[in-house]
Amino acid sequence: MSDTLSIPQTKNIPRILLSAGSSSSGKTTITIGLLAALNEAGYKVQPYKVGLDYIDPSYYSEITGRRARNIDGFLMDGEGVRDVFIHGAELDGDADIAVIEGVRGLYEGFDSFTDTGSTAQIAKILNCSVILIINARSITRSAAALVNGFRDFDRDVHIAGVILNNIGGPRHEKKATEAIEFYTGIPVLGVIRRNSSMKISMRHLGLVPAIEERRRADNYDERIDFIKDAIKAGIQIDRLLEVAHAAPPLKRPSQTVFTPREIKGKRPVIGVALDEAFNFYYHDNLELLQMAGADLKYFSPVHDSKLPDVDALYIGGGYPELFAAELENNVSMRQDILDASCNGMPIYAECGGLMYLTEKLSTGVKGKGAYNMAEMPESTHDMVGALPGHTLMGHKRVVSYNIGSLDADTVIGKAGNSFRGHEFHHSEVTEIPDDAKFAIKLSRGTGILDGWDGLTVNNTLGCYAHLVASSYREFAESFVDFVMKAR
Repeated sequence: MSDTLSIPQTKNIPRILLSAGSSSSGKTTITIGLLAALNEAGYKVQPYKVGLDYIDPSYYSEITGRRARNIDGFLMDGEGVRDVFIHGAELDGDADIAVIEGVRGLYEGFDSFTDTGSTAQIAKILNCSVILIINARSITRSAAALVNGFRDFDRDVHIAGVILNNIGGPRHEKKATEAIEFYTGIPVLGVIRRNSSMKISMRHLGLVPAIEERRRADNYDERIDFIKDAIKAGIQIDRLLEVAHAAPPLKRPSQTVFTPREIKGKRPVIGVALDEAFNFYYHDNLELLQMAGADLKYFSPVHDSKLPDVDALYIGGGYPELFAAELENNVSMRQDILDASCNGMPIYAECGGLMYLTEKLSTGVKGKGAYNMAEMPESTHDMVGALPGHTLMGHKRVVSYNIGSLDADTVIGKAGNSFRGHEFHHSEVTEIPDDAKFAIKLSRGTGILDGWDGLTVNNTLGCYAHLVASSYREFAESFVDFVMKAR
């Protein structure tokens, strides 16, 4: 019997999904604390994030020691979601439990009349019970009305319990708990008291990434421990485990994208920028590049003086605007990357990487908007200059799914390939010459200029679009094949 046939067609993965009535209800903080508590108790916990956020999963990966995965019902069909979910639960040794954090409110998604792209859609695809987090600040009996509304809106979504956040004291807790359990029949499984120390540092794209927060905050571990202890004290973890273990086995997808391939000859080496300025990467992208035949070598545009010995570069998103002075001062690194681009090295850069590859980056531009907790002085810094243009921070906020197709052969695929991705930025690229070349045409989204994305020079491609390799499946093999032909 072949190995494929010997693999069971279903997989038993105990799982729960933490969702909420809206953003800023405490989902991420509660998820962080729950993951830490379960990890401390000896469970192998596999974390997931609904949607395309990079930053929350960075905390989840660090806390659990397992690669947090993103799952999204707009980018992926049901089989694709199950593929990523089951693979994540198996890769680092079978997980004892999977914890999924939802995105925004339970029913927010791509449009007004379907659940596409929503947390509710993922709950149904994965046949997973929802624990609903309610921001109970200043409400008691009304909390029951909220829970009833969420439960009745879609009876195919099973809300198995409630966690009350921002509870002021014992009387507040008693009234809200009694109301919910009396009017809805849904148990309150946790109560988190109001405490400003539960908050994680934030800025204009959300939380501060874990890699940066650990380096800049002397009390990082103490803060995570404080959140963990609050969750242990406030949530009935044993009852959450009972809900997780009640989840039925999941059917495996008929095919998996996570299939290694053999390549002839020496494996190409792709340099991946990773530091405080550049750390927005999906684990699927990095893993699938390795499965496609590449070796990865990490380097820091902030701290390293030169590029490592590599055949290509992958410069992901992040916060180059907050480290613009350090990036500018690292002249030798900027020159190395410019020389590599001029010499035809394949380079792929997303969002923050695109900004770094342009000629200049300006922050604090007057009349160009607010930054939401990110302090950036009025200044202009030289960047790599591998791509034309001047990046300005703060002119507009773009948060959107995008849909596009390649208009030319590139490092990430051939002309005609189409993708679904997303973009999330507070910058724009200006002073683009009339003869600039773009490789991506968007049918949905903003891109760089007039619906075009993928600014390209030589074999360098920079775009605002963020791609997920488990969704845009041509990404990894196309990248590796292009590098092998170019070297």
